[in-house]
Amino acid sequence: MKYLYELIGTFFLVFTVGMTVLGPNAAGALAPLAIGSVLAVFIYAGGHISGGHYNPAVSLAAFLRGPFSITDLIGYWVVQIVGAVIAAFAVLYLKGAAGDAPINHDVYKSLLAEFIFTFALCYVVLNVATARETSGNSYFGWAIGFTVLAGAYAVGTVSGAAFNPAVAVGISFLNLSAWNNLWIYLVANFAGAIAAALIFKAAHPNE
Repeated sequence: MKYLYELIGTFFLVFTVGMTVLGPNAAGALAPLAIGSVLAVFIYAGGHISGGHYNPAVSLAAFLRGPFSITDLIGYWVVQIVGAVIAAFAVLYLKGAAGDAPINHDVYKSLLAEFIFTFALCYVVLNVATARETSGNSYFGWAIGFTVLAGAYAVGTVSGAAFNPAVAVGISFLNLSAWNNLWIYLVANFAGAIAAALIFKAAHPNE
């Protein structure tokens, strides 16, 4: 069941990204608000079953933080990507066509922007959703969703603000980012996740 929850949550995240960013009738400046909000509500909806990752980078951070098995890590990655692909095709069906102006990446700026806010996202997830000191809090979903919201406004024009390899796959299918730039997201997002997990473990040696 946890794999199904991860697929559903990732689907709605990527579907919302596509529907609000891709024209016609894109949401413009309100898109980050919709994206951060849908992430928050699905974390509340599925967090008690799957942890509410919906992001291969977050799953990697959870694996490094432990306890989270390599089997679950691989399983989460598979269903997260499947959910993203299904969402992308649903968006293409509803919108009628892919984008015609993919992001023009400055490689180094995009790598840095994606690293910074993927680190922020994974750092927030680990601290508000997994630490004993914050166990049982009522704000974890909004803290995570608003991290993505802030990141989208801060660096969306630099990197596209994926902070999530599954979202990166989705926007590649939608031609919001060219496929040959996918590696930028993979490298930066997973590096951000690793850095966040290492800092969390250093700060919480008894977790």
